[in-house]
Amino acid sequence: MAIRVAINGYGTIGKRVADAVLKQNDMKLAGVTKTKPNYEAKLALDRKIRVFSSSAENLKFFEGFKVSGTLDDLLSESDIVVDCTPGKIGATYKPLYEKHKVKAIFQGGEKHDVAGFSFNAYCNYKDALGRDLVRVVSCNTTGLCRMISKLDCNFGVKKVRAVLVRRGADPSEDKKGPINSIVPDPVTIPSHHGPDVQKVLPNVDITTVALAVPTTLMHVHYLNVDLNKEASEADIIGALSKQRRIILFSAAEGIDSTSAIIEFARDIGRSRYDLQELAVWKESIKSFGREIYLLQAVHQESIAIPDNIDAIRAMTRLVEAPEESIAMTDESLGLGRK
Repeated sequence: MAIRVAINGYGTIGKRVADAVLKQNDMKLAGVTKTKPNYEAKLALDRKIRVFSSSAENLKFFEGFKVSGTLDDLLSESDIVVDCTPGKIGATYKPLYEKHKVKAIFQGGEKHDVAGFSFNAYCNYKDALGRDLVRVVSCNTTGLCRMISKLDCNFGVKKVRAVLVRRGADPSEDKKGPINSIVPDPVTIPSHHGPDVQKVLPNVDITTVALAVPTTLMHVHYLNVDLNKEASEADIIGALSKQRRIILFSAAEGIDSTSAIIEFARDIGRSRYDLQELAVWKESIKSFGREIYLLQAVHQESIAIPDNIDAIRAMTRLVEAPEESIAMTDESLGLGRK
């Protein structure tokens, strides 16, 4: 029997998780919630997705709209809920999820303590088996964990120093900034990203600094990594090329910016121009024996979607082996184009 998945919040992340769930043979999308019947809710109905009001109080906004009930109703017929509400809102729903005895996945905008366990499929899938509460880490932390775990598996990682150039807002967030400014985010060191990585990879020595810039397309990370053993540039490229959730780009072929990466995603027909793989520029990879440098780019709206799907499988024990779930997810989402 397929696992019944509820999605609380059908916005930037929620609609992408919903699309991914619909592509899984072992999952069924029970429904999604909205606070008001905006265009996203109407598009969901057009796709035969059941829409629920986020609360009984909000039902008044759905007059004349085909709403299937409230969040309580949705939870009563679900096995697991993926909370995709805005950051710091998800924690307020935790008592309701516990009341309905449904497993819950939170996103990286929530604190680690909301679930007591932060998840990345490549790093700690087995530790998530059977858990009731899991937090899938943020887009930046997902990108860092994906790279660090791959390097550590192949060469051993001694130390990571990273500078994160973060997009100022998502494309739809036209009320946010910065505008015509580069903002230390925060001005103190480290930024929260390093400690967040350590929630998943507790033994990694990592320090991060972050800057917010006026763009909406992607984040870019500059990484300096000390390895336990020497690795040439060819060694690193060879290791990364075997990882389906990492894609190598060449500036020599014209993919020399985040906008060019997005254009590539459009050209290969990705929905919403999503790039769920971590993007790495080949030319940026530089080795000095045990010390390497590289540049990677993160599509903030979509990179953590595969990990949400894997988290569902781990928590419900649909699949016990991480490599099996990851392969199923990658295949269903069409990841791994090199």
